Parts: sequence; C-alpha cells; structure tokens
Amino acid sequence: MSPLSTVVVVTWRGRDHVTACLDALSAQKSPHRTIVVDNASDDGTAALISGHEVVRLSSNRGYAGGLAAVLAMVETPYVAWLNDDAVPDPSWLAELERALKGDPGAAAATSSIQLTDGSTQSVGVALTADGYGRDVVLAGREVFGFCGGAALLRTGVLRAVGGVPASFFCYYEDTDTAWRLRLAGHRVISVGPARVRHRHGASTRPGSVLFHRWNERNRLLMLLRCAPLPVALSQLGRFAAITALLPLRENVPDAANFRVGLRVRVLAEVVVRLPASLWQRARITTTAGRRRVWREWAGR
Repeated sequence: MSPLSTVVVVTWRGRDHVTACLDALSAQKSPHRTIVVDNASDDGTAALISGHEVVRLSSNRGYAGGLAAVLAMVETPYVAWLNDDAVPDPSWLAELERALKGDPGAAAATSSIQLTDGSTQSVGVALTADGYGRDVVLAGREVFGFCGGAALLRTGVLRAVGGVPASFFCYYEDTDTAWRLRLAGHRVISVGPARVRHRHGASTRPGSVLFHRWNERNRLLMLLRCAPLPVALSQLGRFAAITALLPLRENVPDAANFRVGLRVRVLAEVVVRLPASLWQRARITTTAGRRRVWREWAGR
C-alpha cells in the first residue's frame, strides 16, 4: 500500500536526540516516507542518520528553511512536520491521518505534545489579543493553529497557500501557516490520541537572545503578512514605542526581549523585510477575510 504521508524531520546538531526520533518513526503503525533534512550539522549527526533518506543542506537554514527546502519532494497527500527532539507514540501518525481523512474541511491536524516530565506542552495554538501564537494545553476539537513540532498537513493545500515561510528561519512558521490556511477557508483540528514526547529546547534555548529575536521579529512579520493591516501596524508601532521608552523606565525586566539593542535589531530586520512582506501579503488567498479571522480567534 502506498504511504499517505511523508514525515519531514529537520535536524541541526541532533546527535544526542535524533536517533530516538527516527527509531520511533520506524515503529509507526502507518506506512510512510521519512525525509531527514540535515542543516549542515557538524557534530556527528550525519553519521547517525546515514541509513535514512537524507537531504543535507550546505548551511543552516533553520527549521522553516529546512521544511521549505524539501516540500517540492513530497509526493504523498499528507506531509508531517516533526521536531528532531520529539518521540511519537507508535499510533501517532495513524491517528493524525485518521483525523484528516474524517474531516475534509480540516487542512492541518496538531498533536498532543507532552514534555519529558509528562506534563502537556501543547494541544494546539491560540492567537492572543496582541497577535502572539500561544500554546494551549486544553482545547476542543478545533483550534486556531497547530504546533509545528508535530503536525500533519494536506500537502496540496499547504502548497496552494504558499508553502512554508523559509525566511522566518525558526519560530512562527507554524502560526503563519495556520493564518494562511484559515484565510483560505480551511480549519485546524486538535487530535488528542496523537501523542508525542518532546525534549523541549534541545535544539534551541527558549529565553535566549536568538529565541527572542526570532520570536519577536517573526510575530511582526506574520502580522504584516496575514492580519488586518490596522492590527499589524498598531502592533509594530507598539513594539517601537516600548523600545523607545525602555531607557526611561525603572525596574525593566531582566529578559532578553527587553534589551534595547535586541529590539532595535528586530525593528531594523522588520523594516528591511517590509516591502517583501507586503508583496507576500497581496498574494495570500483571503477567502475568509482577515478581519473575520481576527474577530473569531484573537484573544480566545
């Protein structure tokens, strides 16, 4: 039987965890194709994954860039995104496939992602009132978006809405994609039985300077591409105003995203990318309407 899904695992310096991920994929109940994208690892990862179908990139393009690099190679109806530090249950892929087959209006299915201590990290992504994507640990069947660490998407729909935003490098590629799916009239569902155990932060360090740089920059770029323009511009203005006022404040939180230098760099990167983002915005299919999606999901 031909597989329904291609699972894409993007790795970078994954020597300490990628084999557990790939072993778990080998134990899946549902037949599938696995493509491992190696972001120019230099720690011995290449030797560990040599027995698999590997696409080795000449430089580190990040998670988003790695996914985008192989999307054209996917020939199955579904494509799964899976972090290299995630270990799925044997029925994980079968549960996601079953959910999408049973719900033609859904274009993506997100997993129940648990941390190594057994607590829940995510069963989907919510859209906050200020446009951030936020993991939720309790949700109904439908959610705004999916967590890109372990999700299944309809390949044809993903391509039709513009694929993966490779320039994001890391973070918000999933919420940006969920925005575009919803703007095109599709839904995202949460599949509780599709369980994954995740070593959160094994590849990147949440809270680090790079984490906050990518997180803040990509949120603003996502809003400029997808959200109602007044929302996007107001959030960009708010970010700039907070940055300008930080030197005048007392008791500034000791966190990377409150450092003026980082925030100025984020603003500079957003401004440089503004023409391309607005051009991309004009090309996004908006069957559902930006205001309608924002009203329905922001702050829920």
